Formats: sequence, C-alpha cells, structure tokens
Amino acid sequence: MNIKSLAPFLAVLIILLCSCEKEDIVNNKVPVAEAGESQIIHLQEEGGTVSTTLTGTGTDADGDVVAYIWSQVSGPDASEIVNNGAPVTDVKKLIAGTYLYQLMVVDNEGATGVDTVSIIVKGPEYITISLQPADNPDEVVIFGNSSIDETGADTKEIGAAAWTKNGNPIAIRGIFKFNLSSIPSMATIKTAKLSLYSHPAPINGHHSDEVRANSGSDNAMLIQRVTSTWSPQTLTFYNQPSSTNTNQVVIPSTNKAFLDLVDIDVTELVKDMTVSNANYGFFLKLQNETYYNSRIFATSEYSDAGKHPKLVIVYSK
Repeated sequence: MNIKSLAPFLAVLIILLCSCEKEDIVNNKVPVAEAGESQIIHLQEEGGTVSTTLTGTGTDADGDVVAYIWSQVSGPDASEIVNNGAPVTDVKKLIAGTYLYQLMVVDNEGATGVDTVSIIVKGPEYITISLQPADNPDEVVIFGNSSIDETGADTKEIGAAAWTKNGNPIAIRGIFKFNLSSIPSMATIKTAKLSLYSHPAPINGHHSDEVRANSGSDNAMLIQRVTSTWSPQTLTFYNQPSSTNTNQVVIPSTNKAFLDLVDIDVTELVKDMTVSNANYGFFLKLQNETYYNSRIFATSEYSDAGKHPKLVIVYSK
C-alpha cells in the first residue's frame, strides 16, 4: 500500500488522537454513512471486466463529515477502487462474482459510521435476433458485362455465376443487406450466421434436362462485405459498390445440384459492419469468374418464406 492510499487512514488516526483530548466527545452524535444502491451489472463478453461507480454520502447531525474511506469487504480480489478516500469513486477490473464494499465516514470529533453496498457482476446478457425479411428492398442481382446490363432488384433468385448470353461471357453477382438498426451501437457481437438456400428452379445457370442450382467444376464462392453506398434503384453492372476481401468467407466448390448454405459464420463481417456503423451489406461472387459455373439461391421474393436469406445475430449490450 503506497502513501497516497494510506492518506484517508492517516487522517482518521489524527482526528481520533486529537479527539481524545476533548472532554465532551461522549456527547457527539455518530455520523451516518450511505453507501448507495446495490447494483447488478453484466459483462459485455465472457472473461472480460467491467467498471462501475460507487456513490456514497455522509451526514453528521452535530458536526461535519471530514473523511470517507471505501474498502472491499468480500468478492474477487481483482477489483480496484480508484479513489478510496472520496465519497464517489470508480471501481475497475470487476469480473463475474458478488462484491461487498464498505463506506466509512468520520466526523470532526472522530466518530465513525459505516454502511455497505453489494455489486453483483454477471456474465454477458445475450440477445438473439433472427432477420429473414420478405421482399427485402435492399437485394439486387447484378447481371452483365462491359456491354450488357440486366441488373435489377425484382428477382426471385440471387447468387454468383459466370455464364454466357448470346455467346458473350457474363457475370452474375449478388448484393443484399439486412436492417441492423435494432442492434445498439455499443453492442458486442458474439456470433452472426448467414443462411442462403438453393433455388429449387433456377432461371440462370445450368440449362439441361437436369435442374441444378449449382453448376460447373469451379463454383467456389465468396461472401464479402460491401464497403461503399449503393441504391437498389440506381445500381447497374457499371457502378457496383466496392467490397473487401478482409474477413471474407470462402464457400468451397460443390458438385451437388442443390446445397443450402446454413449457418455460415459471418461474425467478423457483421462485427465490421456494426463497429464501423457502415452496414452496406453482403456481396456474392464466384472466387474465379470462369464460365460455366454457378451458385443460385432464392431471394426474399421467393414464394417459400423458409428459403429467404436469413441472418441470425447473437449480441450482448
């Protein structure tokens, strides 16, 4: 314990020594300490720490309160009282557990009063939201090449493909975003899982007797985070927004005609969206845009609501 932390105790000792010389100390009324209301707080993440404030007061009916002394009575040893000689002080490094703190007040005659307050620190309080909107306005299939543009928001399928149209190579990409406004700005994202469902009867991609949502031998796909603004009404093949390969998710190639992507971990992408407060959505494209390869999924306009794109997020406040 350093000299600074001993200061409140030394002040009390001096007051007590001086007060011993006073003959009328027996008539002194004991001061009243109020340590404040008990608290229950939650960690933001497992294994983390949290801070709070101890708010105390002291009153003396026949004099003045001249010193305050906070101390920890019980609980985990890790906590740190920032200023134990002040009526109001922060306490840091709280981990999960139950704490009891004592406030002692000393009056000008050396009499003391004490009170205690409890602080319960619990693990994170997790909230789960499931987003699977119908007719999501922020959902567009990007379709074209340097001279063809058939990009549009009115479609029942979305995905990633490289194909041909009238003998010309074209690329199909997808862009969509979910409304994340219900998540508090200071929330901590624990998990985020994206689900995309193979379109049962795709318009684009494989055209043969066998219906396939997935075609080709090199249809590995990327899920990226969009990094600039875009509008469904004005988006074309030529003004696509930027995206980043930071924390991108690579979906391996498949030879299965239909393969739902269920609970794909996009936690880091959603963290980047919420931390930066820049939710521009997800971008789908083939890892290598060589034709003929495709991954075609149902959109939020598809008749079966269970096949709409879905994002499930678990977060703590």
